[in-house]
Amino acid sequence: MRVKERIAALPAGRRAKWLVVIFWVGLVVVALPLAGRLGDVQQNSFESWVPGSAESTKAFKLAEQSFGEGDTIPTIIVYARDGGLTAADRTKLEADHARVAPYAKGGQLPPVIYAQDQAAAMISLPLAGSMDGEGEVAAKVEQLKDVVQANAPPGLQVKVTGAGGSIADFGEVFSGIDSTLLLVTFGAVALILIITYRSPLLWLVPLFTVFVGGAQVANAVVYLLAKYAGLVVNGQSAGILTVLVIGAGTDYALLLIARYREELRRHADRHEAMAIAMSRSWPAILASAGTVILGMLCLLVAEMNSTQSLGPVAAVGIGVAFLVMTTLLPALLVILGRWLFWPFVPRFDAAHAEDDPVTDHGLWGRISRFVGRHSRPVWIGTVVALIALTFGTLTMRTGLRQSEAFTSKPESVVGQELLAAHFAAGAAEPVQVYARAATAPEVAQAVAEVPGVAPGGVAQTVVSGDWAQIDAVLGDAADSPQARETVGLIRDTVHAIPGADALVGGTTAFTVDADAATARDLRVVIPLILVVVLLILTVLLRALVGPLVLLGSVVLSFGAALGAAALLFNALGYPRVDKGLPLFGFLFLVALGIDYTIFLMTRAREEVARVGHRQGVLRALAVTGGVITSAGIVLAATFAGLGSLPVVFILHIGLLVAVGVLLDTLVVRSFLVPALALDIGRRFWSPGRLGPRPAGPPLPGQPDHAAPEVSDEERKWAPIG
Repeated sequence: MRVKERIAALPAGRRAKWLVVIFWVGLVVVALPLAGRLGDVQQNSFESWVPGSAESTKAFKLAEQSFGEGDTIPTIIVYARDGGLTAADRTKLEADHARVAPYAKGGQLPPVIYAQDQAAAMISLPLAGSMDGEGEVAAKVEQLKDVVQANAPPGLQVKVTGAGGSIADFGEVFSGIDSTLLLVTFGAVALILIITYRSPLLWLVPLFTVFVGGAQVANAVVYLLAKYAGLVVNGQSAGILTVLVIGAGTDYALLLIARYREELRRHADRHEAMAIAMSRSWPAILASAGTVILGMLCLLVAEMNSTQSLGPVAAVGIGVAFLVMTTLLPALLVILGRWLFWPFVPRFDAAHAEDDPVTDHGLWGRISRFVGRHSRPVWIGTVVALIALTFGTLTMRTGLRQSEAFTSKPESVVGQELLAAHFAAGAAEPVQVYARAATAPEVAQAVAEVPGVAPGGVAQTVVSGDWAQIDAVLGDAADSPQARETVGLIRDTVHAIPGADALVGGTTAFTVDADAATARDLRVVIPLILVVVLLILTVLLRALVGPLVLLGSVVLSFGAALGAAALLFNALGYPRVDKGLPLFGFLFLVALGIDYTIFLMTRAREEVARVGHRQGVLRALAVTGGVITSAGIVLAATFAGLGSLPVVFILHIGLLVAVGVLLDTLVVRSFLVPALALDIGRRFWSPGRLGPRPAGPPLPGQPDHAAPEVSDEERKWAPIG
């Protein structure tokens, strides 16, 4: 047995299996308390999301250093009444102004601002707090709501909005969401595993392994890296981590258990069966995990900090999932024995080794024969269908706005709508311009004259040392395309003023910089991921033609998934997507979707070496069809569980990955890839050579790649071509 086979078979050893279990039990005991502290090291501040080189980031740092604004959260309390504010309303307003002052940094508040129509008013509150302490901020906002909404005269609307209101709303919708997501994911995966294994017992082992071993240890490792090695973790990457570990780990379990069950029918000793199953499935699982890990690490070249930080977090999760599912899972399966498969216990049958998968694998045997008979029409038909789906991307609109961020309408969004109805649309989130104090009057005058700035929207200049802060209210909503254009005009204007050293920041400026960084990341990261995938496929298959074909199928599959998902988003009433969605979707679909092609083609390579190209591809499709389809459905269900979260961006990610994985599993891997491999013939493995040599020259009218091969079994199946 070669070295890699010895390593792969180690968990099946008669003594080693107990050592493996003891090791993981000890590791989980240590990991559990650390995993629960992952939220303590999350960084959700402004700087943890956008590039450090962005102008909005520089403006934020300047505000922290010179104006002490890094520890405040802009919060707006808006009051509105149809028909105009009454005397009682105004009395409450003035009383609330005094009551909320203790929540402001330094206890100082600007005066109440009344709308020109006298039907609304607002209190601008620099709430003391930090984005890294979201829980504390959300608690303060909830207290603030209790204060201002108590004893409100009938008919008076009182809403808390701005950044503080948004934080509180996100905290409310995510309250208990970890347990909800875990239950949804657990339920979906458990149901699919029960259907797949047709056993009331077997499904518990992989789920226990991935939930308790994989997810908890991954969270603990990420916590330690964030605590002591400077790894940046935010709420987004922490949430994706658990879903990724569970989805990928369950995929590895399905592949391993399917091969183990196959070998149990060929070997009386379950240790020997597991050793062979591990040695033959381990390379495919390793290649799959390696592809995802390297694909995720490609994010390290991204400019967006939030995107960049996701790479190592996800890579750690996949690495832990690989280790736990290739060590602890096989050890548990061997210890518990064949009875786990009850009532369909695989029994040793010496004749089973002679079974022909293309004949004996039911539905997938029939699909394999169909693809074999009609390979060219099959791949042409699937390519046309996938290209047709890509046109769905024409319905996709980018630029998800704050008011569209939730699947429902929380209080902060209602407050924004009230502000937009009675004040300048950008009143809640003004643009912040910082310039040298000596040039402040000139900068303020120039900003006031920029088209898109609301009349009278430039506030009184605040000076601190050598720097001045000038707030400018825009005439358009802060998250609108028009506001982003105005920010560009403001930057062009103030940058042209000599000696001003001006910086433009604020929410809209952040969006402008984030959009620019995301566009750059799309241009850089996607090609890099494709190169990594191509290299891995080339090494794995020891060929070049096949990997290039597979890479083309991956790109086509992603385009089709994006188009199909766009149509689904429109049908659900959430057509506008975040500009980062294509990058995240590509990352997950290429890194995870390639798994199923790897599982298929590694088995195909094994079979082709034994029985020839044509029969080998057909055998691989028949044997792996059921398990890979189950794995795809499990992963799709796992990501679809993200749809339970009331946040549109996360809903979009979950549905896009679910749709893409199903297309990869049911269409690309089942029909397109095997049909192309058959039609290309042995050249698929070029420039290497794989499988028996041709018996002789091709028959008249027969292409060279379809020439009969030496294998008797291949000759037996020649008529189905």
